[in-house]
Amino acid sequence: MTIALAALFGYLFGSVPFGLVLTRLAGLGDIRAIGSGNIGATNVLRTGRKDLALATLLLDGGKGAIAVGVAMLFGWRPEVAAAAAFLGHCYPVWLRFKGGKGVATFMGTLFALHVVAGLFAGAIWLASATLTRYSSLSALLAAAATPFVLFALGKPEFAIAALFMTLLIVIRHKANIARLLTGAEPKIGRPKINHKEDASNASA
Repeated sequence: MTIALAALFGYLFGSVPFGLVLTRLAGLGDIRAIGSGNIGATNVLRTGRKDLALATLLLDGGKGAIAVGVAMLFGWRPEVAAAAAFLGHCYPVWLRFKGGKGVATFMGTLFALHVVAGLFAGAIWLASATLTRYSSLSALLAAAATPFVLFALGKPEFAIAALFMTLLIVIRHKANIARLLTGAEPKIGRPKINHKEDASNASA
């Protein structure tokens, strides 16, 4: 029962599309109709509203952390709530299962599950982004390292949840991976785009 409650709450809370809600409240229309079509902070930034992009980033990360915190408070399985919140962000029932790529939510759940692992993943992302200027590659590297870090820290149950999220991150970044292999992936700092792209570039 506790597993079911953690999964249900995590999924429903994680599926709240904050990027879409904030841009609509700001009178910017449907965020899915511009840029990459993604609901995450990277695409919100393409509207030119840095404040909304930052708010989206914090809320998408926060909903993952809150899902874990609520699970811990009620004695549910926090790793289940984490994985479910991440799943909800990527495949929200409210948007016909077409959501974001989950990086911000992944980081939020990770910091709530284990701060050290969260700091480690954040450091990997920052180092990679500084060196390569590829947000997607940085996210993939940080996610890939996380299950090993959690296992080394003596948290195998958290490592399994992180592995699940990592696999989904890879799936959600298929287009980015293809562009990375061909050298067509845009780097951080790309100017905003006001038309719908054929493939998604956002990492949040």
